[in-house]
Amino acid sequence: MIIFKDIVSGDEIISDTWDLKEIDDTVYEIDCKKVTKGVDNVDIGANPSAEEAEEALEEGQSTVIDIVDAFRLNYLGDEASGSRLFNTKKEYMGQLKTYMKKVVEKMKESGADESAVKKFQTGAQAYYTKQIAPNFKDYDFYVGESMDTDGM
Repeated sequence: MIIFKDIVSGDEIISDTWDLKEIDDTVYEIDCKKVTKGVDNVDIGANPSAEEAEEALEEGQSTVIDIVDAFRLNYLGDEASGSRLFNTKKEYMGQLKTYMKKVVEKMKESGADESAVKKFQTGAQAYYTKQIAPNFKDYDFYVGESMDTDGM
């Protein structure tokens, strides 16, 4: 198993246990799902369809997102109320720019050449423009176990 860590915070964020889809040698997309986690039981079956009524949870059980639970990621906001740390694209973009600068610094420190850095920056910008910005309202944001908000 390969575990991928955030280059800035060092937090474990994903592994190849999940089906990773690499986009432009820059970003990984992962399909995650909600699972029921109980005292002695973890149901990793398929999610009920939108048409089906949600099953009642037994005492001691909770519904979690598999990757969030496995890597102990922390929601950026208040899960109970559903409020997010980044309510606008502008707020998120400010944090993303800071993060990208740190990623580039780390890449250079590890010996990446200018063409690799430029390719990463171009790929990340394209992914943000094509995927994140148009679907921003559909995203939830998480940070690694260390709660280092400079990381992802």
